[in-house]
Amino acid sequence: MQIANNTLVVVADGRKALFLRNEGDATHPNLIVEHAEEQVNPADRDQKTDAPGRASGGIGGRQSSMDEVDFHQQEEDRFAAEVGAMLKKRALANEFEKLIIAAPAKTLGELRKHYHVEVENRLAGELAKDLTGHPIPEIEKLLSAA
Repeated sequence: MQIANNTLVVVADGRKALFLRNEGDATHPNLIVEHAEEQVNPADRDQKTDAPGRASGGIGGRQSSMDEVDFHQQEEDRFAAEVGAMLKKRALANEFEKLIIAAPAKTLGELRKHYHVEVENRLAGELAKDLTGHPIPEIEKLLSAA
């Protein structure tokens, strides 16, 4: 994937987002961190206080457990919505002309739900891969090879 000069690159997962700017060119990217967001999101089991609910009176008088809310996933989805809102704000302020997003498939899917038309118009590429734990030079290589 070609990363043109001045392209905004967002590397995100459900709790961390790096906003990078390519100060290099398409053949030799040089990603510089402009902004980073991180949200504390403990595991689902650490966010729950009670056991799952039970419903009685089902077929044959049996009890069944009710579906539980996955608080961890709920927070990851909320964070993706916040990143989408940041991208909308920056697009409407003309802070970038081209955008590349790298995120795990689930996060990327949630982000897409929150793309404003101006964000979509500037989208130069997406990569469904988690790169948040990689150093910047590795991110440059992986994006260029995609």
